[in-house]
Amino acid sequence: MDPLALRRRAGTPTGPGVKAVLPALRNRNYRLWLLGLSVANVGTWMQRIAQDWLVLELTGRSGTALGLVTGVQFLPILLFGPVGGMLADRFPRRALLLWTQAAVGLCGLALGTLVLSGGVQTWHVYLIALMLGVANAVFQPTVQAFVLELVTREEVPSVVGLSGGSFHAARLIGPGVAGALIAVSDTGPVFLIAAATAIAPIVALVRMDPARLHEVPADRGGSLSMLVAGVRYAMREPEIRVILGVTAFVGTFSANSPITNALMATHEFGRGAREFGLLGSVTAIGSLVGAALAARRKSVSWRFVTASATAFATVNLLSAFMPGYTAFAIALVPVGLTQLTFITAANSSLQLGSAPEMRGRVMALFMVLTMGTTPVGAPLIGWIAQQAGARTALVVSNLVALLGIVVVLTLHLVAAPSRRAPVAEPVEAK
Repeated sequence: MDPLALRRRAGTPTGPGVKAVLPALRNRNYRLWLLGLSVANVGTWMQRIAQDWLVLELTGRSGTALGLVTGVQFLPILLFGPVGGMLADRFPRRALLLWTQAAVGLCGLALGTLVLSGGVQTWHVYLIALMLGVANAVFQPTVQAFVLELVTREEVPSVVGLSGGSFHAARLIGPGVAGALIAVSDTGPVFLIAAATAIAPIVALVRMDPARLHEVPADRGGSLSMLVAGVRYAMREPEIRVILGVTAFVGTFSANSPITNALMATHEFGRGAREFGLLGSVTAIGSLVGAALAARRKSVSWRFVTASATAFATVNLLSAFMPGYTAFAIALVPVGLTQLTFITAANSSLQLGSAPEMRGRVMALFMVLTMGTTPVGAPLIGWIAQQAGARTALVVSNLVALLGIVVVLTLHLVAAPSRRAPVAEPVEAK
């Protein structure tokens, strides 16, 4: 019998979230993708923790070097993210995802081999981080746009919540496992395991039924004209514009928890790899709560996106004042909840509010502003931490994010009356 019917017969409340989520999970293509992506997400978090710890080891725990390698990894998204969005609108998205996942796996394999051979140097980490960033510059906008080829529009908010839950459930597992492995062995095995997890989404993509995909007709326009048209479209739509503006400040200055957690764990609390990895897992507890709430949400507005962004920057700011490691770890639960709420709300709003032929380019801009701005924020936060301490870096960065949100919201509200003002009709002369 249908699971939903069984719940009704038992008198169990189904709720709007369950009604929205179950149809998506009945979709075989989506189930395959969610499972494959969940496995790869664990590897992503393991590789991120191992990469950061390896840089700290090679550079004598330099905050500046840690910020720099993070910036290098996300620089391609800043530079080529719009190109990735253009590719997502121009070529078959399933094929693009296959190639980018293969590239991600090769990056982990290369770095793991270098570590185990004993010849790894800091520049190797920078180079492979850059290559990983190039693959992600194509993967991120493509995977966002691919969602609507798997499910219906009505299922998008719940599916975004499920995908966010998958990513942060992996965050609950990946950092802790990576930290434990590093503590008992080295970073090399962690990189190799992360590389192996990239096989899972490749298998999922190969096993999908192409006949059940809702493919969007490709835009065959010129590359430059497609990029320009995408930016113009985003700037012309008021709600898309305000969400992207808020995302720019939050992505640059607030969403840097891997760096701030590493610096707080090592510089402020004097802890090791195991405790550093645990902070990422604790953050994921809040993220999973946020994902559960997002899966029940039927719709979002730009006001909700702005409010959730403000909440995220505020609780992140307050975490800087926690007196010890345990208190800081507990404070990361609401940080994870509000960050996930903001990301999923902005993601759903942009996907549903964008024209189908523009969706890849709009989501590319979103990825540029959530991840591609890291080359600006990460080295700056690392430098401030090196000069004035990790707590100061956490406070300053989130204060700038909050100020930016206020500026974007003010500009949006000031422009609103002019958009609503009726056009005066000409008066006929008597």
